[in-house]
Amino acid sequence: MLFNSYIFVFLFLPFAVIGYYGLHHFGWKRAALGYLIMMSMVFYGYNSMAYLAMLVISILVNFFLVRLMDMKSGQGWRRVVLLLGLAYNLGILFYFKYYDFFIENVNTVFRTDYSFLRLALPLGISFYTFQQISYVIDSYKGDCERYDFLAYAAYVSFFPQLIAGPIVYHDELIPQLRAEKNHHLQYENLSRGLYAFSLGMAKKVLAADSLSKIVTAGYADVGALNNISTMFVMVCYSLQIYFDFSGYCDMAYGIGYLFNVTLPINFNSPYKAASIREFWERWHMTLTRFFTKYIYIPLGGSRKGTARTYINVMVVFLVSGIWHGANWTFILWGAVNGLGNLFDRVFDRILRRIPRLIRVLSTFCFCSIAWSMFRAESLEQGFLMIKNLGAAGDGRMYEPLIEAFDKLLEVKLLGWMGLSPLMQACPWLIPAVFAALLVCACLWMRNTQEKVADDRYGLWRIVVTVGLLIWSILSLSEVIDF
Repeated sequence: MLFNSYIFVFLFLPFAVIGYYGLHHFGWKRAALGYLIMMSMVFYGYNSMAYLAMLVISILVNFFLVRLMDMKSGQGWRRVVLLLGLAYNLGILFYFKYYDFFIENVNTVFRTDYSFLRLALPLGISFYTFQQISYVIDSYKGDCERYDFLAYAAYVSFFPQLIAGPIVYHDELIPQLRAEKNHHLQYENLSRGLYAFSLGMAKKVLAADSLSKIVTAGYADVGALNNISTMFVMVCYSLQIYFDFSGYCDMAYGIGYLFNVTLPINFNSPYKAASIREFWERWHMTLTRFFTKYIYIPLGGSRKGTARTYINVMVVFLVSGIWHGANWTFILWGAVNGLGNLFDRVFDRILRRIPRLIRVLSTFCFCSIAWSMFRAESLEQGFLMIKNLGAAGDGRMYEPLIEAFDKLLEVKLLGWMGLSPLMQACPWLIPAVFAALLVCACLWMRNTQEKVADDRYGLWRIVVTVGLLIWSILSLSEVIDF
């Protein structure tokens, strides 16, 4: 089930909130927690009972492994169980996400003909698997208490963060679900949650889904793009992936507030970053901290000299690329970002002398070029996009890009308002202004967390919340998956 769907907004979410607080109202705490787990399972299994079965099995196996770890106090025994937990979780990820990619490369290198599984990737498997890996490792280290099964199942399956993050640690979520004060509806959190949810849905439905149509048109025939069109598609995809992912996390953040749960911030205006290093301190922050805690630091972090630090940084970024998808484009994207991070480290003192605005714009350009490889279906297509930046052209924008944009309801509305002559004379103007406004919003506007932290909930904020919700819901007729 998607947040940006009628059934979620009008049916699932109201039932989840009302049922949860209703059971708490009668003092039935464990029933309320069980109800939250049940609703999370309904949310996840809405489109596939097979995926739901996988989630349930994953929860049962990891919970059992941690209990098994406690059966004996010997370090050797605990290490064996830890390795079993890592092997199980990483094995599941490999089987569903990377097996066909592995077989494809084996067939290419050794000229074999092993068959593919062609399995559909279970929704959110990377996120809930990483959360459980963190729990198994922390249990091995003795850094967490032994939760009962209901608490653990709620931690893994809590539906706001289940399919697209943020990646939450056990000690961030479970204590909030247990806290007595959080078992009653708090109107301040209700207003915060609805406000954050409305902003996130607007990002997803009005911005990201609109940009998606343009990007899809551009990547349908990369060879036909001139340099102007290529730059426009690259910028549009940079904006699409930000508003898509950030919007979904904002909705999760808002839904968490409806249950009096504060989820960790996952995006902190990443396009305001003045370096690649700073960008990754702001983009997908919970993934960055996961890799820092469980890969970078165990490898030695920055404690073993400059050369070792640089190697560790590259390892983390290569793993990040692989985590995002089973394709050489993702691995190259990770490597490019790793090299960008190292460049910032090496030339930090020199770069700091450059005016910040120039560094911010340069970082955005770097990210846009790197994202073009991330979006590409193959290395060849990705390299062709980059090559197109130097391609000559007549200065006109690729016609299908304009046609894709003109199909948007909001653009049609501009035509009805009398702007048709201008749109016909300068067909590139409206798309360019739209993209430019979104870039300016990323660079200068406050992000959702900053707006939610502002407790001034007056009439204007109510109007914005209701207006964005209505506008977004009216635009849900063409739902685009995250």
